[in-house]
Amino acid sequence: MRHIHIVGIGTGNPEHLTVQAINALNAADVILIPSKGAAKSELADVRREICERYITSTTTRFVDYDVPQRQTAQRGYVQGVDEWHEAISATYERLFLEHLAEGESAAFLVWGDPGLYDSTLRIIERVVARGNVGLDYSVVPGITSIQALTASHRIPLNLVGKPVQITTGRRLAESFPGIAETAVVMLDGEQAFSKIDDPDAYIYWGAYLGTGDEITIAGRLADVSGRIVATRAEARARHGWIMDIYLLRKGRDFDDRE
Repeated sequence: MRHIHIVGIGTGNPEHLTVQAINALNAADVILIPSKGAAKSELADVRREICERYITSTTTRFVDYDVPQRQTAQRGYVQGVDEWHEAISATYERLFLEHLAEGESAAFLVWGDPGLYDSTLRIIERVVARGNVGLDYSVVPGITSIQALTASHRIPLNLVGKPVQITTGRRLAESFPGIAETAVVMLDGEQAFSKIDDPDAYIYWGAYLGTGDEITIAGRLADVSGRIVATRAEARARHGWIMDIYLLRKGRDFDDRE
């Protein structure tokens, strides 16, 4: 039986790692480092920096691998994601068979937390379901981009007695501001916030949270929306990629909070 450690590493700051995460990395025989192309090489570099800082074992092996690209042409969103996950699961299966002997373990360093808008767990389950390689897995939680966002802006996530919705840019218009007074929005490549017309909406936006390139902008949505769109475009052009997240809130009553 092979074992897979799925380790949350936070949002890019090596100091986000927990003691549990450090122990899991040191327990692994193999560290798997994904490559998403030259434009996103910084993501692999952060993973390597974390390993250099915290792994003390001299026998740990490192394996780089290419992540299959998601195909979107002539596909709906769900179909495209399903095909992409299937391709990645085939890559994982090959890695486990080629680089892990029976009784050995490998670790994935997952951005943020493995349980929040990350598909590693679903993809590992596909490998398990096929039955071609015997394995089990464990999960180490990590600091999420939500926690990093609220910490950088020094705001509470919730208002007293009020719910919080976590959603995507594609689904934002369905819930805010009608249903949720506070919405955390992830995976918004289309800047859905710019289509929200509400004079009482406030936004707390952040990109590259936890890294030296961190950018944050906050204010009344109508006043800062255009600046966020422009800043986001410039940052993405400069880095070749962007990870951003924001919190939208109806009103700004921070005296009534936990």
